[in-house]
Amino acid sequence: MAAKRSNRPARAPTRLTLRAYQVGFGDCFLLTWQYSRTQRHVLIDFGSNGQPTTAPKNLLNAIADDIRKQCGGKLDAIVLTHRHKDHITGFTTQKDGSGPGDVIRALGPDVVVQPWTEDPNAKTDATEATTDGIDGKSFVSMLSAMHTVSAGVVAEAGRLAATETAPWRRQMFQGLTFLGEEGILNRSAVENLMAMGKAGTATYVRHGQKSGLEKVLPGVGITVLGPPTLKQSSAIKKERTADATEFWMLRAAAGERMAAGGEPPFPAAATLSSRRPPPYARWFVPRVRSIRAEGLLSIVRIMDDAMNNTSVILLFEVGDSMFLFPGDAQIENWQYTLDQPELMRKLANVTFYKVGHHGSRNATPKTLWFGFTHRGPANKPGRLRTVVSTMADKYGSLAEGTEVPRRTLVTELQKNSDFFTTQSLGGNKLSQDFEFEL
Repeated sequence: MAAKRSNRPARAPTRLTLRAYQVGFGDCFLLTWQYSRTQRHVLIDFGSNGQPTTAPKNLLNAIADDIRKQCGGKLDAIVLTHRHKDHITGFTTQKDGSGPGDVIRALGPDVVVQPWTEDPNAKTDATEATTDGIDGKSFVSMLSAMHTVSAGVVAEAGRLAATETAPWRRQMFQGLTFLGEEGILNRSAVENLMAMGKAGTATYVRHGQKSGLEKVLPGVGITVLGPPTLKQSSAIKKERTADATEFWMLRAAAGERMAAGGEPPFPAAATLSSRRPPPYARWFVPRVRSIRAEGLLSIVRIMDDAMNNTSVILLFEVGDSMFLFPGDAQIENWQYTLDQPELMRKLANVTFYKVGHHGSRNATPKTLWFGFTHRGPANKPGRLRTVVSTMADKYGSLAEGTEVPRRTLVTELQKNSDFFTTQSLGGNKLSQDFEFEL
C-alpha cells in the first residue's frame, strides 16, 4: 500500500490490518492497529441475517473464536453502528455461556460505542431524545416500539405464507419476513452490550461528539459524522421520498395487538376459511392477501429506513490515510454532513470506504462518492479501496431497482476503486485481510 507518512504523530500506529468477516448478509470488521510495541483491536459490528449455504453450522461462534484468537484474548473496543439483526446477533449470549456474545464479552473491551438512540437515559433526556410532535411521543420511544410491530409482522407473514401457492406472493412474504426479522429486538445482545459498556466505558455518540475511542487509539484522529440528533437534523426520522408519519402513528399498543394475532373487525359476523373459500369468493381472497402484505411491507420498509438512519458514521485518520465506516446510514443520516463544506473537504481524502448498507442504492450518496479524490481507474496512484459485506437475493427487488447489492453501484465501485465483496469468499473462508501501511 502507500508509503509511511512523515506527518504521522510519534505515538501513532504504523500499520492497520483490516479483517472483513464472511457473515453473509451482515457486517463484521476487526481493525488491528499496530503500534511500535503493542496492538489495539477494534470490532465494528457483528451480526448476520442470512448465511451462505456452505458456511459452518455455527458460523457466528466460529467467527467469535477467530476474533478471540486474532486479539490474543483482549479486545480494546466495540462499535455497534445500530441494532439491526445483521449487525448485532454476534453479541447474543446463551444461558450456558456458549453464545458468540459470551466469547466477545470475555475479551473485556475497554470502550463500547453505540448511537445516541441506544442510551438507556435517552428516552427522558430532552436534549437528545427530542419529541417528534406526535402526541409528545419521543423518537427513541418509537424506535423501541418498532420491535413489537416487527414481531407482529413476522407472525402475520408466516400466517399468510402458510396457505399461499402463487410463487410471486410467496416471494413477497419472504421479503416481508426478512425485513420484519431485522427489526425484532435481540434482548440478550442489547443487554450484553450494555453490560460490557458499564463502569464508564460506554459512549452513546452523535454527530460532532468525541467517540470514546481516543483513549484506546492514540495518534488516530476519529470524527463522528453520524447520526445527528433530531435537534441537529429531523430528517433522520423521515424517508427521502415520503413523510413517514403514517408509521409513527402506529402505537406500541397496536403493535402488541398485531403480535397477538389481532381481533376480527366484525366479531359477530359469520366467517369463512381462506383455505377453502366458496367459489364466488376465490377471486377476492388472493387480492386481499396481496393488499395486506403490501401494506405490511410498506410499514417495515419505513421502520428499516428509520433504524438505518441511526447508524454511527466514523472516520479514522492517520497521516494521509482515512478509513470511513458508515454502518447502514442512508441519505437522511448523511445529509447533515453533506451540507457542511468543511467536512466534505475532509471526506474528499478518504482512502478506504466500507460500502454503506451492504451496497444499497440509498447509502452511498452520489455527492459523497463523486467527491472522493482517490476514486479513479486501475492505474491511479493511491487508488481508493472499497469493501462491501453483503449477500445477494436477500433484500430488495431487481425489478424495482432496489436490489442489494445494487448492480449499478457495484459496477461503479469495480470501475473506480479496488473493490472487494465478501460474496467472493463463499462460505468456506471466514475472512479476508487487508493490510495498510500508515
